[in-house]
Amino acid sequence: MERSFAKEIQALRLGQGEVFHGEGILAVTKALLQSGVSYVGGYQGAPVSHLIDVLVQAQDILDELGIHLETCTNEASAAALLGASINYPARGAVTWKSIVGTNVASDALSNLASPGVIGGALIVIGEDYGEGASVIQERSHAYALKSSMWLLDPRPELASIVRCVEKGFDLSEASNTPVMLELRIRACHVTGSFAAADNLPANVSRNARVGPAAFNYDHLAHPPATFRQEKLKFEQRLPAAQRFILEHGLNEVMPGELADCGIIVQGGIYNALLRALGNLGLADAFGKSRLPLLVLNVTHPLAPSQITDFCAGKSHLLVVEEGGPDYLEQAIGSILRRADLNLRLAGKDVLPMAGEYTIEVLTRGLLAWLPKAQPALDLAAPGESFARAQAQRAHAAELIGPDLPLRPPTFCTGCPERPVFTAIKLVERETGPVHVAADIGCHALATFAPFSVGNSILGYGMSLASAAGVGPISRRRPVAIMGDGGFWHNGLITGVASSLFNRGDGVLIVLQNGYTSATGVQYLPSSLGNRHDASQGGGADIETTLKALGVKWVRRLRSYGLAGMTGALKEALSTAQQGLKVIIAEGECQLARQRRIKGEEAKALAAGERVLRTRFGIDDAVCTGDHSCIRLSGCPSLTIKPNPDPLRSDPVAHVNQGCVGCGHCGEVAHAAVLCPSFYKTEIVHNPNWWDKLSHRLHGAVINWLGGARV
Repeated sequence: MERSFAKEIQALRLGQGEVFHGEGILAVTKALLQSGVSYVGGYQGAPVSHLIDVLVQAQDILDELGIHLETCTNEASAAALLGASINYPARGAVTWKSIVGTNVASDALSNLASPGVIGGALIVIGEDYGEGASVIQERSHAYALKSSMWLLDPRPELASIVRCVEKGFDLSEASNTPVMLELRIRACHVTGSFAAADNLPANVSRNARVGPAAFNYDHLAHPPATFRQEKLKFEQRLPAAQRFILEHGLNEVMPGELADCGIIVQGGIYNALLRALGNLGLADAFGKSRLPLLVLNVTHPLAPSQITDFCAGKSHLLVVEEGGPDYLEQAIGSILRRADLNLRLAGKDVLPMAGEYTIEVLTRGLLAWLPKAQPALDLAAPGESFARAQAQRAHAAELIGPDLPLRPPTFCTGCPERPVFTAIKLVERETGPVHVAADIGCHALATFAPFSVGNSILGYGMSLASAAGVGPISRRRPVAIMGDGGFWHNGLITGVASSLFNRGDGVLIVLQNGYTSATGVQYLPSSLGNRHDASQGGGADIETTLKALGVKWVRRLRSYGLAGMTGALKEALSTAQQGLKVIIAEGECQLARQRRIKGEEAKALAAGERVLRTRFGIDDAVCTGDHSCIRLSGCPSLTIKPNPDPLRSDPVAHVNQGCVGCGHCGEVAHAAVLCPSFYKTEIVHNPNWWDKLSHRLHGAVINWLGGARV
């Protein structure tokens, strides 16, 4: 069950003269509607998931405007969607999580960028870089350079973000080039306001259809047209883009009194730079800096004349560019050298090559650069203040004492994927270690303690493909883990089809929880009750698909049934039958389930209907304090507490109030032949006559067996 975005959807209806309040990514969504888009698509992924999530629930608004929404199965599908803008004057926007999403989409992007577009094409990417990132640390800048697409990096302020979205379409059409707009995590979640405009119906849309486009070979990314397209990129599109950037002031020049030096900064980290300057007394809280700043809301292409104009008369320049390689610093250095401007260029010599540019990092870099750029500037007081703050932090760490014990991220309470990894650990007790190819998704949390399962992660849906090279050299069959999201994303083709074609003999476990849960619980082709009518092509089935491809060995099991799961896994690893063996482990995402049943139970309680809740507990007197149950489960609700027996010092296991009654802890105790300390409790609200009678009978029997209690 999806989260409701009713409040956000209402904000999408704001018109001219009204004020929008909200997050950055929602402002982008509103800006798309104000820009006259014909179609929107994408693949979910933090920090841009809300863009598609909100639009899915705003279908009535899309219908009014004639906008087509495509919830794509992967990023390559989304990028190919922009092909509509090659032949038609239709504006399109797609979104995904970068850099991993851009990797998947790169083939389609190259073929899109070569012929170019006549309708504006905008790619909104969530630049997941830095300490809060959840993917490999790379930048999208490389793709913009490689394929000659323009890259916007707006200042994290809602009005600036909205303007970049709207001007991004104009830039795309003025230069016939797709435009990428990257939004860092903080930009997506920054809150603020901007003056809204009316939503704009597109000239070409579902409500204003056109005839087929005339054939034009030059619109194909195919030789010999591609040779001409390459020349057009640099002889026509690039100069057109540079002119547009200058004429419309997409980059921002902010003057300062210390005019003999300056800073060029990516728009996305402008806020952090301003705070760092404020730490040194060189900027105020309202954005006024004593040092001149050139804020690059467009980081590719650069306009050489703008760079040289900004640097004229300066002796020192600092380029603040997050991450490596130092694309901007190299390009700016080349522009200055060609213009024969003699000034000292700094960047990665005073700032780190890799890692997020936090306020602390930038402050330290400015303190290293400013004594050379502004020797007359007295930085003693702010420098000492910064050093004192660092020392206080170190001293606080000493007072606190040793670091807290590591608490690695883990599955949610009651997650249906946890029992699968418990089964793997139990089976390994008998078979010995097996190679486990992990994958992208919630199940990647099994790589942390207490499971520590997973030898590689090669990409979303790539686990089975990555295990293909292990099988022929391993004594035991490798096991690949894949979620239902990864299966539909690309695992079906790159993993299953490839394994069948190459006669692979591995084991694939598909964790079917019904949603792409790690990105916010979105529907899949195989989700029950998804947004598509089953009669119109929805409701795909993983087991049917596998058998149709030719998989002979398929087992479909309830993931919480630990005994059945361990048995199936043992059989898959030991059977003499050759070929791919697939175990489908079914269990609804617990977050989605709790969100769904919470409302159902509240409604039933209000109506006086019977509601049954299940909880598990541990008998303190029986628990031995071995804690094997915790090592094989890792459930957040399964913890420890002081032993109530004064003669026993070891803490006992304890199930806290976070328990959702999935029963996994009890299953572990049974399957692992642990102590019988677990018990099951059924809490009945609004009991019926049978519940009351049963309760009295149970009480009577207990009293008879244990003696009457006073």
